[in-house]
Amino acid sequence: MAHRILPLVLLSTAVAATACGGDAERAGQVRGTARAEVAGIGYTSDQLAQALLQEPPGYRRAGEPDSGEYGSLKAIQNAARLQRGTTLDKPRCGSGRPGGDVAGDVPAALVSFVNGTGQTATETLMGMSAADAEKQVNARVPTGCLKFRTKVGTRWAEHQVSEAPKGDIGEGSRTVGVTTMSGSARTRTWYVVFKGRHYLATVTVFGPNATRADAERLARDALTQAHRVLP
Repeated sequence: MAHRILPLVLLSTAVAATACGGDAERAGQVRGTARAEVAGIGYTSDQLAQALLQEPPGYRRAGEPDSGEYGSLKAIQNAARLQRGTTLDKPRCGSGRPGGDVAGDVPAALVSFVNGTGQTATETLMGMSAADAEKQVNARVPTGCLKFRTKVGTRWAEHQVSEAPKGDIGEGSRTVGVTTMSGSARTRTWYVVFKGRHYLATVTVFGPNATRADAERLARDALTQAHRVLP
């Protein structure tokens, strides 16, 4: 099974705001010592787990990191399940994004954090070839999908997406934000994806006061940590 980064991250967090009043999914417990590898790359899920952020300033870890094949990670499975139960007013915006898919069997590791206001931050590292990572960094949100609505059960929410020009974090990055309105509640998600040597990383911050600056700061911290650990 393949997974599209943008629908599973941005759409799932937007839907979470609708369904759960803003509560974000937290990473599950580590399941064994998976050793999945990508041919010609060599990073294992264990190595990627060691390269995750430890405890970024202002945040504390929300549970233990999760690692293994990308499609087996609990947070990714939860996001996919949440997406399947969601109705979009623009169905084309939930699939077919440019940028290529993430194979479910690539080695990956994920960790989540929370701060004192309940805002969450999540980092995911995936072993990936330079060509596949470049596709993800170069992906763009279609113009017709910058505004859309979702429904979970009988509850609708409105979402507005903004996307920055290609950035310079790591070997190239992209930053996307979404503002979600559900009733009187407003939440924000900022999402950064960047590529490094033989890996792709995503950093997402989610909460009423989430900012692009915080997401990009955490992404740069994640890059520093990955450089420190990965050979």
